[in-house]
Amino acid sequence: MASSVETLEFQAETRQLLRLVIHSIYSNKDIFLRELISNSSDALDKLRLESLAGSTVGADTSDLHIALEVDRDARTLTVRDNGIGMSRDELVDLIGTIAKSGTAGLLEKIKESQDAAAAQSLIGQFGVGFYSAFMVADKVTLRTRRAGTDAGTRWESDGEGTYELQAVDGLPVGTSVTLHLKPVDGEDGLADYLAGWKIRQIVKQYSDFIRWPIRMAAEGVQGAQGVEEGGTDEDADAAPAVETLNSMKALWARPRSEVTEAEYTEFYQQISHDWLAPAETIHMRAEGTFEYEALLFVPAQAPFDLFSRETKRGVQLYVKRVFIMDDCEALMPNYLRFVKGVVDAHDLSLNISREILQHDRQIQAVRRRLVKKVLGALKTVQAKDTERYAKLWDQFGRALKEGLVEDPDNSQALLELLSLPSTHDTERPTTLREYVERMKEGQDAIYYLTGETRATVENSPHMEAFTAKGYEVLVLSDPIDEIWADRIPAFDGHRFQSIAKGQVDLDETAGEDQDAEAERTRREQDFAELLPWLTSALAEQVKQVRLSSRLTTSAACIVGEADDISPTLEKMFRATGQEMPPVRRTLELNPGHPLITALRTSHAADPGNPALTEIAELVYGGALLAEGGDLPDPARFTRLLTTHLTRGL
Repeated sequence: MASSVETLEFQAETRQLLRLVIHSIYSNKDIFLRELISNSSDALDKLRLESLAGSTVGADTSDLHIALEVDRDARTLTVRDNGIGMSRDELVDLIGTIAKSGTAGLLEKIKESQDAAAAQSLIGQFGVGFYSAFMVADKVTLRTRRAGTDAGTRWESDGEGTYELQAVDGLPVGTSVTLHLKPVDGEDGLADYLAGWKIRQIVKQYSDFIRWPIRMAAEGVQGAQGVEEGGTDEDADAAPAVETLNSMKALWARPRSEVTEAEYTEFYQQISHDWLAPAETIHMRAEGTFEYEALLFVPAQAPFDLFSRETKRGVQLYVKRVFIMDDCEALMPNYLRFVKGVVDAHDLSLNISREILQHDRQIQAVRRRLVKKVLGALKTVQAKDTERYAKLWDQFGRALKEGLVEDPDNSQALLELLSLPSTHDTERPTTLREYVERMKEGQDAIYYLTGETRATVENSPHMEAFTAKGYEVLVLSDPIDEIWADRIPAFDGHRFQSIAKGQVDLDETAGEDQDAEAERTRREQDFAELLPWLTSALAEQVKQVRLSSRLTTSAACIVGEADDISPTLEKMFRATGQEMPPVRRTLELNPGHPLITALRTSHAADPGNPALTEIAELVYGGALLAEGGDLPDPARFTRLLTTHLTRGL
């Protein structure tokens, strides 16, 4: 028999939360069912645990499950479980107050927020649990009985500040939450939560991997509740057909030895919407102070929007198999945005917002481990299957290079993964490890040259001496190469050196050094008058003019200082609307080139000849064009070139 009804008030902060939840424009009201199912799952877990410990006498654990029941006539949706249940005191403590739910902190954040939209976002990101039911229901009735006790309790509230408690006899062990649903309102985000398709959709999205079966009467089957149109009395007496809505197949929670490649592929295709099989599967489990499981995939093909600003990145985050968010950026850095998968944390509280996730130490620890696992898996593929790795690098290499700029902690691991074109082999790229193994005796630097295309780099005048002497040069033509090559100091103790910056000396033996020094001294004496004059004549374009040791066939080239920004990077910044201060670089002359020797002879004979200044402009313009640069005044360059060609005919 039922006892008298007792009316109690919510704790003050709980009343504030209820008003916020009920009356705010919530971005996704579907969340209520996830929260109620999650609570039921926890109750089932607790009953199973206590039954194993022998502390729940007579508890039936043979068929633990969650049931969803729809009553269209009464407009109610009931979430029922046969879990641990609650006593009267537990009911008051857990639902009448918020001491354990973290809601007080939520209220503080909402009060501090000056932006209404931001406040609503905070509400949506916290796990408000049971209170979310009032977003979709005018009244909520909860009936519960704790395992090991005979007393049951009915709790009921309309969310307006008070709730009723009543002792009820004859309740089964477990908890049922009945929602008296509000009318459907599409503008307010209130869907028809009595529709079977809608319930299935929510369960599939948020609770598909809950370990306990979630059951509901099959669509169109009325069973013992009545006779369908065209049915028979025999149909009415039969037990209603029941279907299980969730798959319960959390692959990441199973040992890898028990999962087939076909299952991995099916799961990957489901979460990534990719029709190909994954190129690499990473299945891991972490135990200790913070437990989690992860199932990550490296796609075989880059998505079309890999380099789009609007592309979504991150992996799916679950907590105890309950879906929390789809693209958790906090778990995966931007340069690994192509990685798909799931992370299921055991101890991460559901009431943590996305904002807190960004700075949570546990999340940062998980992120570091995931990154190392992904990079380690790629390194394994590189070592065991060079052909397969070449395909992966072709798809994701440009994104991985971004990590050299974004993730200094893993820069050395990323350097090991680099697969770069070089002058050693025009068809096959090289790793830095292979480059170092081929370095000449006495060579201490890894030489590279950047440019817009491979053809531009290979035909650059800067390459001439390196090609002539057999030095290997990395050919870097990706835009990101301009940035990381300047920021990474060294690999395996060997510094990176742009052959377009600073002075180079490729003489190999001591004898050659002495001969080269003597030759340099003689040439500097021969050009002692021309170089200062050219520096003055081209003062607006260059910092200085000097003799070059890097040219063999070209007349001149332009080089920067070690700390100068490269022309290609300067052009990239300007293309994005960033004004860059002009950088004057050094013009180097090939003292053995006929044009340069003729210019020296003409200047010695008639230093005041105005045609020499025009020749100097042509030499500078030609060097600028040879490196793929843009002429400051193309019309003047063309006019001067035409004039001097005409004179020579």
